[in-house]
Amino acid sequence: MSGEPTPPPRRPGTASGPSPAPPETVASGGMTTETISSTPPPAGRPRRRRWITVLIWIMLVPFAAWAVLRTTGWDAGFRWIQLAAFTPYVAAASVVALLLALSLRRWTAGVAGLVVMGAFAWAVLPRAFADPAPAPGGTALRVLASNLARGGADTKTIMDLVVRLKPDILTLQELTPEAAGRLEAAGIRKALPHMVGEPTPGVWGSGIYARFPLRADQAAIDYGNFRQSVAVAPEQNLQIVSVHPCAPRFDYKAACWAQGLRALPKAGAGPYRILAGDFNATLDHAIMRDLLATGYRDAADVTGRGLIPTWPQQGWEPVPGVTLDHVFADARLAIRSFGVHRVPGTDHKAVFAELEIPGTAR
Repeated sequence: MSGEPTPPPRRPGTASGPSPAPPETVASGGMTTETISSTPPPAGRPRRRRWITVLIWIMLVPFAAWAVLRTTGWDAGFRWIQLAAFTPYVAAASVVALLLALSLRRWTAGVAGLVVMGAFAWAVLPRAFADPAPAPGGTALRVLASNLARGGADTKTIMDLVVRLKPDILTLQELTPEAAGRLEAAGIRKALPHMVGEPTPGVWGSGIYARFPLRADQAAIDYGNFRQSVAVAPEQNLQIVSVHPCAPRFDYKAACWAQGLRALPKAGAGPYRILAGDFNATLDHAIMRDLLATGYRDAADVTGRGLIPTWPQQGWEPVPGVTLDHVFADARLAIRSFGVHRVPGTDHKAVFAELEIPGTAR
């Protein structure tokens, strides 16, 4: 006999309630003891867990969709043109969804979040790291570009930048006849005596000033009445464009924005090319990456300053800053440095790049 007490037999006719939970047997010192658990697991817990999982996926899916659109370059329409400029902010926010999934041990969602964050990192982070600098040599070439905001930018600040930075080329956007007159009166032609351009009332004019002789290479690139001046410096074997396609503020402007960017000269054979100004686009727009792929490099990206916002300057627009102003340099040109400068009276910061033309240093 085992010595264990025999449970009393059940009386016939006794009402039976819910069956108790099966006993748990615990061994202790050669004897066994039965512990009866009478507390069932909470019925609502699995449901809450499902809802948490659903909410994590709801948070993650928009980031995944954004990463797919950015990576594939698919044209999702007018609103996507506007939204794509803010990709660096979305990339940073995607980390929150990933950390939430991992902290709550939703491993499938966590893996998806890692893939999404990796796609964003691949697209955005290289702009924050400088490329290896090429060996010195060649002819220095300094480029300054500024959007004057309907000619309203402070003339003294522009002239101070010209004196301090000593640009060889100055490209201006939204150059009005009045702004051109103020610059002439302030002595712009003493520093940069040569000019090609079309000062025009409103937002449509542009101009190119240079230390060396220029000639108009062709009529200004004109889509939506935005005149992007084009000039050639024969002695330097250089073609320059003051870039300013129309801003995609409204649905009907999306076409001329794309046309203005696609009409910019491609890099490659022929003269060295520089595109400088207000592109109204960032490197997160596929059309900009297509242009770079022809043989340009973005000076800010190359020098690790590609995430510095250039628009809007503080107080102009209630949106986070984005990088709309660029200096695209022919890949045959070395890029030495890049900087951004505040200019009162305009919503855009001026951009400055130091380049180098192959050849004998001066």
